[in-house]
Amino acid sequence: MKHRDLGVLDGDVLLFGGPYSNLQATQAVLAQARLRGIAADHVICTGDIVAYCGAPLSCVAAVRASGCAVLAGNCEMQLAQSAADCGCGFEEGTTCDRLSVAWYAFAQSQLGAADRTWMAGLPDTLSFVHHGKRYGVLHGGVRDIARFIWETDTAEVFEAEWTALEAVTGPLDGVIAGHSGLPFMRQTARGQWMNAGVIGMPPHDGAAQTRFAQMRNGAFSIETLDYDAAAAAADMDAAHLPADYRDALLRGYWPSEDVLPSALRIADADRG
Repeated sequence: MKHRDLGVLDGDVLLFGGPYSNLQATQAVLAQARLRGIAADHVICTGDIVAYCGAPLSCVAAVRASGCAVLAGNCEMQLAQSAADCGCGFEEGTTCDRLSVAWYAFAQSQLGAADRTWMAGLPDTLSFVHHGKRYGVLHGGVRDIARFIWETDTAEVFEAEWTALEAVTGPLDGVIAGHSGLPFMRQTARGQWMNAGVIGMPPHDGAAQTRFAQMRNGAFSIETLDYDAAAAAADMDAAHLPADYRDALLRGYWPSEDVLPSALRIADADRG
């Protein structure tokens, strides 16, 4: 397992996950960093640069050019190895599993050897110090990169993952994660567990906006990202990708709740 220590980041820190081949959202979150005066070495991506949307090559180029710190997500791991699937942790035969066949094949066809080599060299975990506290960053789970960890999970889930992460990073005051697609903050017995959310898809809330996070003076906040969702949807049309995730960008609801625990699912009657 590759670990990278980013050192002391006492200025504001911007964190984002899952660009998901959504170029417009990627450009928008990097613009937010500049607007907020946050230097590139204080920006962290929790992985999955490439996934559902229509601009994988441009997204990788934008993230690499930005100079931000990037964690390997399951998509980077699989693409680096030219694996047969995305390794997202979807159950076989579910809607998410079925739709992944098309977007993953498209991403495979776009990326060249140089980008795959770069992905192969990305760290599995990160750590940094912010205002005297030490934070660890991971994608999904430590032992399973594609593990979905939700705010509704048991205390035992957070305890086990925290312990596994500290075996790599050393003692931590807080943990920041990605992968699941839903941002949240959960106070655990060990400290605060934070998920920065993703910028490439909405958080299943009925709005065509996504989420990122910011740390300022030791405080963690979840921020709303506005971007040109219609242009991102047009990129998906141009790539001849299935309409399900394109519609999700515009409607704000995921095409399936396959991966969600029952407590986080939304009744059809509650959707606008």
